[in-house]
Amino acid sequence: MKKAVFAKNVINFYGSLHPDFRLPKGFSVMNPFIDPQTMEIVSLFYQKYYYDTNNRYFIFGINPGRLGGGMTGIPFTDPVHLKRDCLIDSKLQPKKELSSEFIYKMIRSYGGPEKYYAKFFLTAVSPLGFMLDEKNANYYDSTLLLKATWEFISTTMMEQVKIGSFKETCFCLGQGKNLQYLQQLNNELKLFQSIVPLPHPRWIMQYRRKSVDQYIDEYLNAFSKV
Repeated sequence: MKKAVFAKNVINFYGSLHPDFRLPKGFSVMNPFIDPQTMEIVSLFYQKYYYDTNNRYFIFGINPGRLGGGMTGIPFTDPVHLKRDCLIDSKLQPKKELSSEFIYKMIRSYGGPEKYYAKFFLTAVSPLGFMLDEKNANYYDSTLLLKATWEFISTTMMEQVKIGSFKETCFCLGQGKNLQYLQQLNNELKLFQSIVPLPHPRWIMQYRRKSVDQYIDEYLNAFSKV
């Protein structure tokens, strides 16, 4: 009988996220995992694709956005692609996210969700998101926000790796500040032997949309080497 070790680990991880840091003025935390409906989606998703004892290569985005992981609890997965590609229905409003659009086009090119998620785990440097003036904020957008959340990010980074990560290589979505801080974390915590940077999906969709297929090839080429 198959064991759901990876699925159980990741569901428990998300369900246990209770931030105790004090945010700078104007910022609020986005924790989709306090919503029972979201945790039901999370459970369905990870039991479907991660019901095994296998390790994965971890891919770190920045932090959840309000139209993707902030809604579904699944990184880079908006309600539209959750239903269309993962065949998991929900009562969420069918909103789209640019990053999710790129990721699922890439996943289709890779061979589909079952093949992709059997080898890779999409996550984020900060597993919780942030808002400023009702808009997405990145954990590094403010020096005060970064300082307030750094201990939380460091602790949850160590916890994430315990979910079931290969240690030789991880991937970073974002070649600027997200890479900079992931490298800093890795230097401090000694988690991975190497970090492979890739252009962030939102940047691609916002500024290089005509070259999406080229960037998908870049992703697939990087993934083929592990």
